[in-house]
Amino acid sequence: MTALTGVRVVELAGEPIAWAGKLAADMGADVILVEPPGGDPCRAYPPFVDDDAGAPDDNRSLFWWHYHTSKRGVVLDLDTRQGQARFGALIASADAVIETEPPGRLASLGLDYDDLAARQPGLVHVAVTSHGRQDPKSALPHTDLTLMAAGGPPWSCGYDDHSLPPIRGRLQAYHTASHFAVLSLLTALLHRNTSGEGQFIDLSITAALGVTTEAASHTYLVAGQTVQRQTGRHAAVTPTGETQQRCADGRYANTGVPPRKPSEFAALDAWLTGLGLREELPEAVFLELGANWEGPFDLSRIGTDDAVTAVFGAGREALRLIASKVSARDFFLGCQRAGLAVGVVNSPEEAFEDDHFKARGYQVPVLHEELGREVVYPGAPYVLHGSPWAISRRAPALGEHTDEVFAELSG
Repeated sequence: MTALTGVRVVELAGEPIAWAGKLAADMGADVILVEPPGGDPCRAYPPFVDDDAGAPDDNRSLFWWHYHTSKRGVVLDLDTRQGQARFGALIASADAVIETEPPGRLASLGLDYDDLAARQPGLVHVAVTSHGRQDPKSALPHTDLTLMAAGGPPWSCGYDDHSLPPIRGRLQAYHTASHFAVLSLLTALLHRNTSGEGQFIDLSITAALGVTTEAASHTYLVAGQTVQRQTGRHAAVTPTGETQQRCADGRYANTGVPPRKPSEFAALDAWLTGLGLREELPEAVFLELGANWEGPFDLSRIGTDDAVTAVFGAGREALRLIASKVSARDFFLGCQRAGLAVGVVNSPEEAFEDDHFKARGYQVPVLHEELGREVVYPGAPYVLHGSPWAISRRAPALGEHTDEVFAELSG
């Protein structure tokens, strides 16, 4: 049994919530993806399998494949009475609906929360818009990039060199909103299980982004101070020491969290000595001091207590020195053995092929019978032993399950 076995979610196709539907579907929910005639525009997004675009309904988009695994797909024209009636029947069988329609559209069709709740009183309705249902800006055009700028995360993401522009992950705004949508959905379903009540959830993408800026928004609102983006480390009002180091093989590693406990200082000192590098680090004497430290190592005293500052700085410098002398992989493995948290800077393809990810089952083969072969997909970032995550099927072709779904409803 999967985590969401027995839960049916209706997803009105739209790019901002595609990830939310996938998260629910891969957790075992029966996600019914509702597309308009002609299909969702995302079907035409590149890249395409074998670099062959084909027609939008040929199911060739790798973007579409990734974001719509485990879903069943139906086609409904909500601008027609027949489409509205069929949608209403679908909702009557559902636990939840996720949509990102422009404010007012569903109400004009008689398909908004109050209308749907009359058919399904326990319905959880998650509406995802750019600024919330009541904000006029939600009726304006937007992209993932403009929402990121409005929400604030890019200010904190980038490099020490501020002549370079900020950075963001692909579809980061939509992913953030989707995570909040799923968290809200799961919480509302738990509430319904005890109260029997459904509810309407009005989710603002920019609000979701605004609370994912680490301390940036809070620092400005409370202290009137502005953080600055930094390479490979948290944005801060006052610049902090560099953590990213180029390794002997040319790849980069982030030295992460330096030692904070005596056992960690001792392990790092032993590693440095074993590599014959102790003489190259004048600060190595402070590693020995850290290894024999009595009581808690109070990080809040860095910068005010000379001993704490020197010991902590020696740990950082020792990590950087070692990283510069060995390969990125050897640095990572050595830190693992020493109990120190660091990370290699991987490209997407390097991360996907990492032995650790493979051992966790992150690579998942999915059968594409239309191609006559399996395709390897990225899997789950978590392991649920009692209710396993799984991709149950490839993304649906246009209208692939329309007859099947409505036959079930009529039967």
